[in-house]
Amino acid sequence: MADWIPARVITNRHWNQDLFSLVLEANIEPFKAGQFTKLGLEIDGKLVQRAYSFVNPPSSSQIEIYATRVADGLLSPRLHRLEEGDSVFISARANGFFTLDEVPEGEHLWLLATGTAIGPYLSMLREPEVWRRFRKVVLTHAVRFAADLSYQAEITELQQRHPDQLIVQPFVSREPAPLTLPGRIPQAIADGMLERHVGITLDPAHSQVMLCGNPAMVRDTKAALEARGFSKNLRRKPGQITTEHYW
Repeated sequence: MADWIPARVITNRHWNQDLFSLVLEANIEPFKAGQFTKLGLEIDGKLVQRAYSFVNPPSSSQIEIYATRVADGLLSPRLHRLEEGDSVFISARANGFFTLDEVPEGEHLWLLATGTAIGPYLSMLREPEVWRRFRKVVLTHAVRFAADLSYQAEITELQQRHPDQLIVQPFVSREPAPLTLPGRIPQAIADGMLERHVGITLDPAHSQVMLCGNPAMVRDTKAALEARGFSKNLRRKPGQITTEHYW
């Protein structure tokens, strides 16, 4: 376990019965906003681990992880029960390439997420780079129920700090909710509903899109964008779609 170090739980914030955020203290190596780490617990003599993205910015002295409890899961129910002062293993070194330095230049940045995959975007939005590089930033968070829209106070604070740049558009798919759109992100792109509500045209000449969430959303949104002339962003061939499967 050379890469594993202990982390102390500072707080475990429960948003609802399943969603929770762990705030940890550990001496990890520097990381980039958008990267992920791994958490682990010894269970029946084995280290059970899973990857989680950082919610906190790299400049923060505390580590924050946003997760959901899977009822029949092996690790997440135990993480959900952790209390202040408990210990958990964390990888000392971060991984991943879902970072802004992998995204080409553009005028507008669209950050599209489902569920807990909003985490890496919150890390990015708390750093200065995104505000220097893009004229407008659209944050879209799709969930099933309104109670799953976590971090609302933090998002409101970001809007107040960047009122001329940040546009926030949540989706709630299984119940009506104020100030949200119904349905799924891919359909809202295909029929133009998302653009109409945020007031910005989504086109490959001016837009960069980051997709993070469940595989169905990433797949279907990518297809909707490709139908409009967007292409996957690769190091050898830059495009407008940067993806991360959060599953």
